[in-house]
Amino acid sequence: MTQPAQTQPADQNRIRIFDTTLRDGEQSPGVALNHAQKLEIAHSLARMGVDVIEAGFPIASAGDLEGVSRIAREVRGPIIAGLARANKADIEAAAKAVEAAEKPRIHTFIATSPIHMAKKLQLEPDAVVERAVQAVKMARSFVDDVEFSAEDATRSETAFLIRIFQAAVEAGATTINIPDTVGYTTPEEIRALFSEIRAALPAHVILSSHCHDDLGMAVANSIAAAEGGARQIECTINGIGERAGNASLEEIVMAFHTRRDHYGFETGIRTRELYRASRLVSRLSGMPVQPNKAIVGDNAFAHESGIHQDGVIKARETYEIMNAELVGREAAVLVMGKHSGRAAFRKALHDLGYEDLPDDKVQYLFGRFKDLADRKGQIYSDDLRALVESRADVPQTFTLEGFQITSGMNMTPVAFVRLQTPDGAVDATSHGDGPVDAAYGAISKITGLNPELETYRIQAVTKGDDALGEVSITARYGEKLLSGTGVATDIVEASARAWVRVMNMIVAGMGSERREGEFAPGRI
Repeated sequence: MTQPAQTQPADQNRIRIFDTTLRDGEQSPGVALNHAQKLEIAHSLARMGVDVIEAGFPIASAGDLEGVSRIAREVRGPIIAGLARANKADIEAAAKAVEAAEKPRIHTFIATSPIHMAKKLQLEPDAVVERAVQAVKMARSFVDDVEFSAEDATRSETAFLIRIFQAAVEAGATTINIPDTVGYTTPEEIRALFSEIRAALPAHVILSSHCHDDLGMAVANSIAAAEGGARQIECTINGIGERAGNASLEEIVMAFHTRRDHYGFETGIRTRELYRASRLVSRLSGMPVQPNKAIVGDNAFAHESGIHQDGVIKARETYEIMNAELVGREAAVLVMGKHSGRAAFRKALHDLGYEDLPDDKVQYLFGRFKDLADRKGQIYSDDLRALVESRADVPQTFTLEGFQITSGMNMTPVAFVRLQTPDGAVDATSHGDGPVDAAYGAISKITGLNPELETYRIQAVTKGDDALGEVSITARYGEKLLSGTGVATDIVEASARAWVRVMNMIVAGMGSERREGEFAPGRI
């Protein structure tokens, strides 16, 4: 047997954070991230200090393989993992995708519950063990770091789990994942399961948990797994994922941080990056964060009750168990307005954690800020975040110069739109079923591009009567799926900015590939 590629950390209380936002998180219904968006999220995760990034499922499509490969090439720091079923084609695709990584990992899996083995795999238990061993050995021929997962482990027989895990470790697996694939288990059950499996495996093997939230217990189960011996926890930003989602990274990290007196566990996460990462994933995935969500929800550090307000004014710890600043938020309101200068604007960005913006981006954002301040009056920290996160990240072939809408009851909406193009300012007028539809028609006339709008979502990203609205859209253009966002106090302007962004993405050749409808990737 080859020597293990990794050993148990010297600090037995260190929990590795394995982020699967880009794999399991992207399996959320309606989420489709392009390569540039995945890379932006991966860099955010690396900056945060996650130990492992599961970058995708390379066999799913050529686009997924290239997306994982790009992250492997460009992101340094975390282990970069590719998921693979226990078969030759999957493992070869994963190996190719992660080969350029500084620290590559292949994560292979097979189902082990009686119902999955009989109904899905149609294999006897002996055959499942044999296939798992072959997969791990093949993965080890490509990389030194191999993770093996037993899909639907919490509905599997414990004796069989121990048997297949021991065989996988003998074949070269260095991490063993025990996933609660369907969100079925309870904290008491999973703690006992991990404890029994920990006792049956060599000390150098890392045990990992991967919990789904179907019964609302994913975070509690993940923490219980750590108490039972898990030293890696698989989770996602904002808890996104298929069905009810995955265990929430930010909740797990802050539970360990805030209650380290009770749990005694530590992670390597830079907690001040949590809120920034949450907003990034929400914006790019098009999945809003519920206001009352722990740690990153809008109301997580808000106090409306008079009793609570009085207590917090006197001593913040009366009703807050952690500081908002600790997760990258501000306890005090940041107020800026139209009289603020560039120096104050830059300092405000710096205070919000945006220290690395180049001068040309700051100049562009300052112009947008001044325009917004003229219309809105006071500008708060959330307004500034919305401006920064909606900044142009694609080549600006077309720029919205202005528009005028005529609309009303029993009237056909008409939009006049002006775009700045490579040939100068160009105007167009169009009718539509509504003001947004009319504006989209005028923009399409100017650009000569006619993508098909698939989804359209509006949400307020700041508070008050003059709140900023964010429009998130997806559109089809041939075999490409494109995502656009726009932010403004006027919802038609926000919609137009999102549509112009899609046009710029088309010209730049961006967008994710259409996925094959009949392909159903394996899930753990």
